[in-house]
Amino acid sequence: MRDNATPSETATAASPHEGEPTQHVANTASQLNWLRAGVLGANDGIVSTAGLVIGVAAATANRGAIFTAGLAGLAAGAMSMAVGEYVSVSTQRDTEKAMLAKERRELHEKPQDELDELAGIYESKGLQPDLAREVAVALTHHDALTAHAEAELGIDPSELTNPWHAAFASMVSFTLGALLPLIAVLNPSHTWRLPGTVVTVLVALALTGYVSARLGGARIGRAVARVVAGGIIAMAVTYAIGRLFGTAIG
Repeated sequence: MRDNATPSETATAASPHEGEPTQHVANTASQLNWLRAGVLGANDGIVSTAGLVIGVAAATANRGAIFTAGLAGLAAGAMSMAVGEYVSVSTQRDTEKAMLAKERRELHEKPQDELDELAGIYESKGLQPDLAREVAVALTHHDALTAHAEAELGIDPSELTNPWHAAFASMVSFTLGALLPLIAVLNPSHTWRLPGTVVTVLVALALTGYVSARLGGARIGRAVARVVAGGIIAMAVTYAIGRLFGTAIG
C-alpha cells in the first residue's frame, strides 16, 4: 500500500501482519516468485544435463566426448530457457499493456461507470456501501488508473513484468544447475565417474526440492522425494538408452 494510504484503504487490503504495507507484501511475493523460478530453472539444468552426460557416459568412456556433449547440452538448454522465458513474459507484458490501455480508455470515456465499478469491488470485499464509495472516490482522485488496475486486473502499472530480467534469470539458474553434473562426470576415475555424478545430482536435487518447498510452504519431505525420484528416473532412462544404443552402434 502507498505511504499516504488512508485508513479506509488499509481496511481493504489483506496483509500477513496488521499495519504492514501492502506494497511491501507485494514486493515480497514478487521476490519469492523470482526465487522459485530460479530454483526451478536450476532443477531443470541439473536433471537435463545429468541425463545427457550419464547417457553419453554409458556409451563411451571418452571424457572429451562426454564433456562436449554436456557443454552443448548446457548451452542449448540455457538458451532455450532464456528464449522461452523471454517470449512467455513478453506475451504477458503485451497483454498487461493492452489491458491497461483499455482501462485508461474506459476511465476517460466512462468515468462514472468506472467509479461505480470500483466501489462495487470494495463493497464485494466486505465494506459497507458508503465506505466503499468513499474509498473508491479517494483512490480515484489519487491515481485512478493504478486504483482500477490493481482492483480489477491485479496489475501494478509501475511494476510490469520485464522479459529481459526473466530471460537472464532463467539462463543463469539453468547454467548453474547444469554445471554440477557436468563437472562431476569429468572425474578422472572411470570407476567412480557415474556413481559420483549420481550422488552429486541427487544431493543437488534434494537441496532444490527443500528450497522450493520452503518457498512455497509445501511439505518438505514430499517435495524432496518427488524431485529426487524424478531425477533418478531421468538418469536411469538415459543410462539405459546410452548402454543400448552405444553398444549397438559401437
